[in-house]
Amino acid sequence: MGAGHSHDAGGTTPRRRLMIAFAITASFFIIEVIGSILTGSLALLVDAAHMLTDLIGLAMATTAAQLMNRAPSDRHTWGLRRAEVLAALAQAALLLGVGIFALVEGVRRLIEPPEIASGSLLVFGIIGLAANLASLWVLMGGRNHNLNMRAAFLEVANDALGSVGVIVSAVLIAAFGWYRADAVAGILIAVLIIPRTLILLRASASVLLESTPPGLDLAQVRAHILELPQVIAVHDLHASQVSTDLPTLTAHVVVDDTLTVNDMALLLRKLQECVAEHFSVSIEHSTFQLEPRSHPDEHLAHS
Repeated sequence: MGAGHSHDAGGTTPRRRLMIAFAITASFFIIEVIGSILTGSLALLVDAAHMLTDLIGLAMATTAAQLMNRAPSDRHTWGLRRAEVLAALAQAALLLGVGIFALVEGVRRLIEPPEIASGSLLVFGIIGLAANLASLWVLMGGRNHNLNMRAAFLEVANDALGSVGVIVSAVLIAAFGWYRADAVAGILIAVLIIPRTLILLRASASVLLESTPPGLDLAQVRAHILELPQVIAVHDLHASQVSTDLPTLTAHVVVDDTLTVNDMALLLRKLQECVAEHFSVSIEHSTFQLEPRSHPDEHLAHS
């Protein structure tokens, strides 16, 4: 992996984007907390809770972005690249908690809807939406960078949907006096949040469990390696991800006993080019152990 590899063509680093989004969200979080107290709105309270999780999530994401830039050491040979996945997992867990709370509280308020000041609710909903749109605009350029940025973008996007729900419920309350609109908005927000957080949790857990990178078929990799001249067998083939932008692969490759040192060097280059260029997931960090056929290995029986 080259040290000069660019992760953000837009010229603004993910960490800087996260810090700007954090400052915007922190400012409007205070306003929404005050608004939820003044209006008694569940939708606005959930939206404020979203902003709190945004703040925590953005803080974690910013910290993770900084940790990911640390150079490898003898203790952390990959650096702290996996901080990205841990931060995404924590953010998803926070969002899931908020979604479950909104669902339960929304059902309760459907049964006993409280009176809500629709005018104040509308004002705070518009303010919250403006803040979320500003944060989304900042984060948009880096949202596909890694799981960490994806989680931060998802949190703010869900919060923007929450603000829309607040605005719609305020209009319905003002126009028809339908106070249950606030509870319905809170439930709809929860329904939108929970599936997306489960997807993010699954993606984070997949990396932590060292699953094969999405889109990489190890059967195809094995078949392609076996097509190379003088390759007899492949065993102990493993692929995983240190972080979402750092897939790795290792394998033991059994070769003919007649191969010279130069032949092995050429074959090794071909193997590395094979996994870097011929599949939808480009693996630039691969490790191959070349073994002569005469080399005794108990794993050959399972190749």
